[in-house]
Amino acid sequence: MSEIPRIEPRRKGRSGTQAMLIPSQKMVAEQIRFAPEGVLTEAGVLRRRLAAQYGADACCPVTVQRHLRAIADLSVGELEKGEPPSMVTPYWRIVDPASLLAKRLAGGPAVIHERLAAERRGK
Repeated sequence: MSEIPRIEPRRKGRSGTQAMLIPSQKMVAEQIRFAPEGVLTEAGVLRRRLAAQYGADACCPVTVQRHLRAIADLSVGELEKGEPPSMVTPYWRIVDPASLLAKRLAGGPAVIHERLAAERRGK
């Protein structure tokens, strides 16, 4: 683990608290790289893995979504500059192309469909 995780207490229910991981963009990007090629993995799975990796009860969904947007911007920019897909963070494995988030990302749902299909074909 190259970074110190930021874990904050958060209210859970009326009388309890939970440890909420506030991940960095680097933490999210590293976890995305573990998603299998050509397969859509839900963002919830990514958040649960991050929380478990850093010993938290949960991982902040708002922070992860914000980081996914930034990662998508970077990845699409790199692809447009000619970087091979294997050299960019494959955010398309995490974002459902039918989701509202996909519509707000650089490249939109079309890039997600295109990249997942290319991975399934082995290109």
